Amino acid sequence: MSTAQSTVAEFSEAQKRWLFIGCFVALTATSFGFVVRTQLIGEWGVEFNLTEVQKGEIFGVGLWPFAISIILFSLVIDKIGYGKAMVFAFACHIMSVILTIYATGYWPLYIATFIAALGNGTVEAVINPAVATMYPKDKTKWLIMLHAGWPAGLVLGGILAIGMGSLAWEWKAALILIPTVIYGAMLFRRSFPVNERVASGVSYNAMLKEAGGLGALIVLYLIISEIGRVFNIDPWISTGIAVAMAAAFGFYVKSLGRPIFVILLLIMIPLATTELGTDAWITPLMETEMSALGLNPGWVLIYTSAIMLVLRLFAGPIVHKLSPLGLLMASSAVAAAGLVALSSTAGMMIFVAATIYGLGKTFFWPTMLGIVAEQYPKGGALTLNATGGVGMLGVGVVGAVFLGLIQDQSIDTQLANEHPAIHAQVVTTKNSVFGEYDAVDPALRSNVSDSDNVVIDQTIVEATKGALTTVAIFPVLMFLSYLGLILFYRSQGGYRPKELADESGGT
Repeated sequence: MSTAQSTVAEFSEAQKRWLFIGCFVALTATSFGFVVRTQLIGEWGVEFNLTEVQKGEIFGVGLWPFAISIILFSLVIDKIGYGKAMVFAFACHIMSVILTIYATGYWPLYIATFIAALGNGTVEAVINPAVATMYPKDKTKWLIMLHAGWPAGLVLGGILAIGMGSLAWEWKAALILIPTVIYGAMLFRRSFPVNERVASGVSYNAMLKEAGGLGALIVLYLIISEIGRVFNIDPWISTGIAVAMAAAFGFYVKSLGRPIFVILLLIMIPLATTELGTDAWITPLMETEMSALGLNPGWVLIYTSAIMLVLRLFAGPIVHKLSPLGLLMASSAVAAAGLVALSSTAGMMIFVAATIYGLGKTFFWPTMLGIVAEQYPKGGALTLNATGGVGMLGVGVVGAVFLGLIQDQSIDTQLANEHPAIHAQVVTTKNSVFGEYDAVDPALRSNVSDSDNVVIDQTIVEATKGALTTVAIFPVLMFLSYLGLILFYRSQGGYRPKELADESGGT
């Protein structure tokens, strides 16, 4: 991968298309890792005696460190070059696979997944601003097409993992090497375009002002809170550190940040939980219903991802027909209906409900990136990638663990009420970002009879499906938020993309 950069005007259409495809495959590699974890988490839970919240924490660490690398690289990527950043991402992906294959328990899996997330964040720190720069007149359309790489990886990786059947999970973990090697070869010694902010002469300080102190506070609070949990730091100390650092940043750049941008960052938390948090849990949630049909539960995720893949690849007409905010508002309503349907359907009707959910979640992530790229071009790589970073942080720190907690609490309550004797033997107290909670300890299940374990399994099935109804609260909140933004932009004369003027020596 080359460290050279040129202005986008120096790139031919063929060069831009090759670079776009390389970025697409790199994004596919990140979702390969995600879907393989969804397929393997059940096996890891049995082999390493993981609770539902511990599984959620492993999912979470596959997401929140993404923000560390995507935001840190966004601050320096225009100076060090996109090629060097991609070398780092490639090394992270290779190292993560090796560490996963040789994992022996919770913490080795946690560390391996952490490294993978750093690589994933670095990939997006490069590909989002690169594609937005290559196609400045049609950013939302091309960013949506780029992010078809995510469901492409879910579909291909999921099919391969399921196709490998009863093979040892280590072989399935090695699947991530396939797209990793391909994108490494495609982007080797390739030059990248200089970001449009740099090419237009917008200063580094002007970029920082777009995010401002409030934007920094959201990012820093989420990152430091999770680091504090991992290292058992008092939450008040973590919060104080985040506030102090954000205040220092805001004072340095003399800006609180753009108000609407801060609102968009906050919306990314329920958005990411709705999409990625549900995707992370949909395989185990649907396991009983799909097993009754004789099908691997992973097919639900593959099916909804295939819908996303097709719609994102052919997003152009849809984007031109609806405004980005109108598209997101409609998608929120559909996603909420799909989640409620998934929580209550059975048999083949699961695929009908999954179709509704798949249609709803398709345009969430890339359309939000498109809005930020169109409204805050001065923010360059920082505002664009901070948006994705907060999304990953939100679902990693809060969303995935929240879903696990809902399940554990529901199981705990139902067992305590209906089978107190069993409850007393298998439930222990654990800790999470939400504090102490009671959960079934897999290691203690050997202390009860086979008939009692059947009761526990039935309770788990009933409790876990209800989690999807709770998640439907998030797209409802998003619907109301997008409605408010639509009304705001109408009061300003309507939603219109902003273009960069030459602002050399900007403020």
